[in-house]
Amino acid sequence: MRRAGTACFNKILKYYANGIQEKKVAVVCGNGKNAGDGFVIANLFVKMGVDASIVLADKPPYLDEPKMYFDEAVANGVKDYYFTEYDFDCDILVDCIFGIGFHGAPRAPFDQVFDAVNHAGAEVISIDTPSGTDATTGEVAKAVKADMTIAISTLKFAHVLPPANSYCGKVVTVNIGIPENCYDANYAQTITKTDIKSYFVKRDKNSHKGSFGHQLNICGSYLMPGAAVICAKSALKTGVGLLKCVFPKSVYPVMTSHLTQPIFKPVCENEEKTISIGSMNDIFEELKWADSVAVGCGIGNNDDTQVIVGQILKSSEVPVVLDADGINAAVAFIDIIKDKKAPLIITPHPAEMARLIGEDSAYVQSHRIDVAKAFAEENDVVVVLKGANTVVTDGREVFVNTTGNPGMAMGGTGDMLTGMIGSFLAQGMTALNAAKSAVFIHGLCGDITAQELSQRGMTVDDMLSLLGALMSEFEA
Repeated sequence: MRRAGTACFNKILKYYANGIQEKKVAVVCGNGKNAGDGFVIANLFVKMGVDASIVLADKPPYLDEPKMYFDEAVANGVKDYYFTEYDFDCDILVDCIFGIGFHGAPRAPFDQVFDAVNHAGAEVISIDTPSGTDATTGEVAKAVKADMTIAISTLKFAHVLPPANSYCGKVVTVNIGIPENCYDANYAQTITKTDIKSYFVKRDKNSHKGSFGHQLNICGSYLMPGAAVICAKSALKTGVGLLKCVFPKSVYPVMTSHLTQPIFKPVCENEEKTISIGSMNDIFEELKWADSVAVGCGIGNNDDTQVIVGQILKSSEVPVVLDADGINAAVAFIDIIKDKKAPLIITPHPAEMARLIGEDSAYVQSHRIDVAKAFAEENDVVVVLKGANTVVTDGREVFVNTTGNPGMAMGGTGDMLTGMIGSFLAQGMTALNAAKSAVFIHGLCGDITAQELSQRGMTVDDMLSLLGALMSEFEA
């Protein structure tokens, strides 16, 4: 408890070092073990000359260890108040009301304390999880809204699953020396930059364009040619050796005016100007050439595309990444996924995932981990369930991504991700590692773009313009 409180105190100092001596700090505590961390924090602030107070949300501490730290802090001169006595006129407010054991809705007076904290106008720092969030499920009835959350030892699902993740603000972790074998299922395995860098191998000096894979993109239609362009550009920017683009012939002018590097394969189209079933023989031939296949971005959803997607899944002997209309086309014959010959990655957003399992988007969003894991396990696929904190799972391991921002919530970012996954597959990564790598780098690219421009002003083209340079961080 002393170690946790000290680590959190040091982390707070790191972020609020400038002028901390002039700040007024309130540490709001419950009466359980999480309060003990708060008592340690308040004591350390007073020891360095900061005006810090303990605000008791309910009863005084009764457990031996928290009570010991409370008595120690009071003896050192830390002022203590009941929350009804405190005016919440402070600059920094540290939330130590509840820890990871909280479930359900707060009872009185804690619901009133949450309101007081949220309306104080102070910078709110939650210790471990924002009080009122469910660390295991990410559910929230009513909770503290933090500007920053300091996770102790590891992230919990509250930090990465909606709606709790929107209450956390900036999330940072502190290591207090807990061995990894002490963790249970109530923590989130995140995708890390260190892991991603290990998946990229050094390029041999004598490499040639065939050394880095052949990617086949089956994307685009007259109404959505941009999806094919974006998917192609992201594949090229992430190092694929050769890219071949299959698209309806009416899309040829758009493709050739935006791209010069790929091999182009315009094919026959139907009345809706999507790829026609008559192109199947051409596609079968191209599948023999490919090391990976990206299918679905902007292809439309009709009888022809449904047959084409089904035949690709049944026939491809190389890994396939299925996105957007490819996923929608597969809904009509979902069991065909089990007949595939090669690894398959699907990249649904919540609405597409809902269609795949016959539920609604709200259900998917409230069960993101369980839904993605169950579908991946049942169908032997890798699922990339997109959204804030994208979930990546092969049905055995589950990873949650922490890169990315709301500025990426726009048309085209999914097409960009698909191209990247296909590129990494073609270069020899496993399906799971390709998905993890693409999701992490994609989000990181979005974060850098937002920093340079803005979340509102950024576009997919802006992200693509930065992607090539960003890959230098992953060169082996």
